Amino acid sequence: MTRDQIIRALRRADEVARRAMAMGRHPFGAVLVAPDGETILAEQGNIDTVNHAEATLARHAAQNWPADYLWQCTLVTTFEPCAMCAGTGYWAHIGRIVYGAEESALLALTGDHPENPTLSLPCREVFARGQKKIEVIGPVPEVAEEMIATHRGFWESRGA
Repeated sequence: MTRDQIIRALRRADEVARRAMAMGRHPFGAVLVAPDGETILAEQGNIDTVNHAEATLARHAAQNWPADYLWQCTLVTTFEPCAMCAGTGYWAHIGRIVYGAEESALLALTGDHPENPTLSLPCREVFARGQKKIEVIGPVPEVAEEMIATHRGFWESRGA
């Protein structure tokens, strides 16, 4: 994917996150991009604390496309995937992950909020333990603040 394609896909994922938030869900969004770097194959907002956008999208992808095709695809997500989501993407055989903002930026926003007990485990460390070389691109400085802005005020409004 080119840098422009990455930025467009991240902004699309952020639109998905804002739709999830409008439905009362946590504001995370993910899109699956085809090998051409342009075509959006699927999109998913957060559902709940165990059905994250990225993991739900990866499971859907694994059920609908062959592994050799998914290896050429990119999962684009607003924030760095947690360990669960990274593992699901790995097992779904998605070859590239792109994220807008780091998990540490999310932790700075959520603190010890009980609805988002952030793990301090970068997705690159999860992938490093695997047998496949998953390409990771992120954070993306050009849009990281946009991803973070979607979350500003959300966690405080949910109470601790």
